[in-house]
Amino acid sequence: MRRAPLALPLLCLTLCAPLEAKPVAKPPALKTATVPRAGIEVSPDIAAAVADPARKPENRARDPYRHPAQTLSFFGLKPDMTVVEMLPSGGWYTEILAPYLAANGHYVGAVPPGKSTDNFQALLGGDAARFGKVQVVAFTAGKLTDFTPPGTADMILTFRNIHNLLGEPDQPGDGTAPQTFADWYRALKPGGILGIEEHRLPEQMDIAREKTTGYVKRSTVIRLAMAAGFQLVAASDVNANPKDDHDHLKGVWTLPPTYELGDTDKAKYAAIGESDRMTLKFVKPDPTAPSASAAPGTEPAAPRPDAPRPDQGVPTDPSPSSPKP
Repeated sequence: MRRAPLALPLLCLTLCAPLEAKPVAKPPALKTATVPRAGIEVSPDIAAAVADPARKPENRARDPYRHPAQTLSFFGLKPDMTVVEMLPSGGWYTEILAPYLAANGHYVGAVPPGKSTDNFQALLGGDAARFGKVQVVAFTAGKLTDFTPPGTADMILTFRNIHNLLGEPDQPGDGTAPQTFADWYRALKPGGILGIEEHRLPEQMDIAREKTTGYVKRSTVIRLAMAAGFQLVAASDVNANPKDDHDHLKGVWTLPPTYELGDTDKAKYAAIGESDRMTLKFVKPDPTAPSASAAPGTEPAAPRPDAPRPDQGVPTDPSPSSPKP
């Protein structure tokens, strides 16, 4: 997703209450696995949703780079789930998710108010019978959002959005990300899944690049998720791209499908393909679940009560300036 103007004014540093959790006992450790692309068993019903000829041709053309059937199967998507998709932008994944969930599940799109919502509603209205009863929730970065009634969502999915939540270079800290992760945690059921796909910044690169290039370190995503109370349960290289050296003049937007440099070296960037991406699966710990061993180096997150609501949220305009790459 192209960087959106999500910067939270410095005023919020004094007006927003900190997101703190009361000290509680740690839950049982959960097993963490790394799953290669070839090791993912694709669900037949998800494969059918991806193969739907009603999807836009330009969206289907991105499948070899985005591996939607494998990605959604890895996250554990089921047709009877309540699923929240964060910032769906032009609806690339919406075209798969909403029809898949239409009969027995529930799709919720979290969209910035204004033009972004108008465009998204127009997309849905273009084929209302196929998309089903989609719910649209207004999302303003830095402002508390109830994506669903607390503790009712089965899965929250976010594709290439974490860099937007981190804010601009002149915005200190983690931007609006802590608030959003806390809201995701509150919305999910115990045992609910948070699925994250994001452009991956190698750990040895300067962390300042997270706010200028679209790439984010895996350690940053894990830190933010665990601070909110989540447990990392699995990772996959399904969306990895070893051809991407993560060092481009216009960041991830240099690469297809955006081609920010226009025709300059276009063939070179086309040969690289879309960006190298991490794919991480987190769970909201369920205290009643049986214990399992954690992988070396993986710490279980402390469960936290519903995040306290800030005394005052500062609205921002998070509308994306261009479609997701």
